[in-house]
Amino acid sequence: MSGVDQLKTKEFWRPISAEFLAMFLFVLGGVSSTIDRESAPSNSNSTASQSDRTKHISLCFGLSSATMVQCFGPVSGGHINPAVTLAMVVTRKVTIIKGVFYLLAQLVGAVAGAGIVHLFSPSDFRENLGVTRLGKDVSGELGLLVELLLTFQLVFTIFASCDPKRTDLGGSAARAIGVSVWIGHLFGIPFTGASMNPARSFGPSVITTNFKDHWVYWVGPFLGAIMAALLYEHIFCPSSGEPSPGRVIRREANGGLHR
Repeated sequence: MSGVDQLKTKEFWRPISAEFLAMFLFVLGGVSSTIDRESAPSNSNSTASQSDRTKHISLCFGLSSATMVQCFGPVSGGHINPAVTLAMVVTRKVTIIKGVFYLLAQLVGAVAGAGIVHLFSPSDFRENLGVTRLGKDVSGELGLLVELLLTFQLVFTIFASCDPKRTDLGGSAARAIGVSVWIGHLFGIPFTGASMNPARSFGPSVITTNFKDHWVYWVGPFLGAIMAALLYEHIFCPSSGEPSPGRVIRREANGGLHR
């Protein structure tokens, strides 16, 4: 499981670079959506509500996730999230050494993406640009629980929608993952800013040197990811070769159908 011998191969570094680029683009697009230019001091005619901004940010992060998974999934698996990578390592889908390099690539990509956003953002927003923060009256413990639950539903969606043993899968796994991220933001933004992704929080925090309550955005997602991965793999994962319940299967004998 260590996979140290992989370091000498091109096949090892190709997905690593993909995770860097995917995270860079994800943070670049997602963090940019948090800039509320309508509320800038120079704009006295702002009518944007907090609800509108929440929907805007949620949709941007959801679409960005779906796009990056669609683009980079065939190359690296499209983790784009240290919590997802940890879940894959825990369930032995990724070697430990590859998981470590995935994590490093994701963190560097997040910092680079946040740095670019910082360069072209208005000066009024640079101090707390895209930093995930706890909402009003939200304690660290509550924030931890929220991030755990948000990441749980995301990682469970990833495992379920990408499971090669399922016989009922149709449509797009990338779309399902993007919708999961979208839902998580709609629910979680008022509480924690809806990170679900330690690297997404790490990038802006490094650029703004703001690490207040930052532990929440590592511990919560990591715990949620591990719980979702183990629960799916050991309880809900279908057995290989067996049809999923509700799947219409053709009878070999007479061509009829049964469920």
